Amino acid sequence: MTSSDTSDVARPSVASPPSTPGAATRPPRTLRRTLSVWQAVGLSIALMAPSMAANINPQFSTGFVGRAVPLSFLLAGVGVLFVSYTFVRLCQYYQHSGSVYAFVGLTLGARTGVVSGLALFATYVFYGVVTSSAFGLLFSAFLDELGVWHNPPVEGQFLLAGAALLGALWLTIVPARRGTSTLLVIEGLTVALILVISVVVLVRLLAHNPPGAGGQHFTLDVFKVPGGTSTSNLFLAVVFGFLSFAGFEASSTLGEETAQPRRDIPRAILGTAIFGGIYFTVVTAIEMMGFGAGPKGVKAFAGSTSLLGDLGSSYVGNWAGDLISLGAAISAFGCCLACMVGASRLIFAMNRDLVGERGMSGVSRYGTPARAAYLVLLLMGGIIALCAFAFNAKVADTFAWSGTMGTLILLVAYVLATIGVSRLLFFQRKMAVPSWQIVIPVIALVILGYTIYRNVIPYPASGQPAYWFPIVAGGWIALCVLLVLALPGPASVLGRRLAAEEGFMTERESAPPVDA
Repeated sequence: MTSSDTSDVARPSVASPPSTPGAATRPPRTLRRTLSVWQAVGLSIALMAPSMAANINPQFSTGFVGRAVPLSFLLAGVGVLFVSYTFVRLCQYYQHSGSVYAFVGLTLGARTGVVSGLALFATYVFYGVVTSSAFGLLFSAFLDELGVWHNPPVEGQFLLAGAALLGALWLTIVPARRGTSTLLVIEGLTVALILVISVVVLVRLLAHNPPGAGGQHFTLDVFKVPGGTSTSNLFLAVVFGFLSFAGFEASSTLGEETAQPRRDIPRAILGTAIFGGIYFTVVTAIEMMGFGAGPKGVKAFAGSTSLLGDLGSSYVGNWAGDLISLGAAISAFGCCLACMVGASRLIFAMNRDLVGERGMSGVSRYGTPARAAYLVLLLMGGIIALCAFAFNAKVADTFAWSGTMGTLILLVAYVLATIGVSRLLFFQRKMAVPSWQIVIPVIALVILGYTIYRNVIPYPASGQPAYWFPIVAGGWIALCVLLVLALPGPASVLGRRLAAEEGFMTERESAPPVDA
């Protein structure tokens, strides 16, 4: 990567919006460039939610790969690293709060951009449901452990989930620096606590001093698939790895609010992807070894409601388990906040490009997309209410259902973005990159495509919740496609708007290609 790839050249963050009444008497409100690389990292880390994800995501993989959960996370980490190349390169060229909506729209056309933007928007909304539900589960369990609230009812867990949504709304509307700094602090503290507990567990395993007589010991068998495990099952487990990594690209929505976006946003994305790959692989391996890689240990692993909380209580003390459980709940809230921040900026950018400063593109006095944030709150709360009242779901159900559907939709958005960066770099030649790097997006497409395929074929049996996951995810994508085909006028407006914004590219656009 050359220095010219990441240099910042002053230019307007967006093209002038369509004229609106009153535009002649007051300047339009725009997003403000006040964020540093660390605030960008904070958003990506918080949406990835490593503290929460390491506690409650790995259990779902055991039914597919048994003890080899760390292997599934390692494969997901490799895939995410290849996908990160897509976002790094796109963010070096474009700065736009619409993330994949703008990236795909500018490389593959406005209609495809709308589809990808709505796909990522739906993912953020579903993940907001996931993380607010996780907060309700984890924080109610923490209160139960302390004796403050014994056996909290399902209604209580839903109330806590609602409180998380309202808190996330408030931090989304106040100045972005405060909100994103909060995200970074929350995750930094909880990840540090998890790493300390993980080191203690690892040291005791290496010293052959595990608690009790459960047969726990250090072994690399956690990276070996048990006999009889199919490739299909392995990639079904990889989906839960992608669920844990999802959000590493969230800082791409801050392209109009970061002081040096060409340098800081790519650093935030790549750094988050690398950290996540190492963190999840190592921590899940220690978790599995801490419970035991044998059948008894795998069963206990699968039944845990807080993996690191249980390990902390067993290997250190009850106080450590309580702190881990609290940290995981805080992590869930931080992720909920990041989902609302990302979703609100996506809908803000798309609406702004369509109608200008009206509607969802209105900006608050803090310089944040407040109207869009209110819409996101209503959608997240509506999904939870629909699941609870129409399908008699518990909070754990809203967590699992929304997580799977959101991930499947997200993988489609990643595919479109990867195709878009391939066209930008290797066909349009708008950035000077070595030709051999085309291998990177090709590998990413293979991994993403095969993961999607293995989650649809063989199709889940009817009567199971999983039967509806591909239907909802595919139905949303199909609805988006039909929408842009049925409404060519708005798509044409968005195309002209994106084309106008592309006119603000720097001299890098005319740089000659570099061949390896």
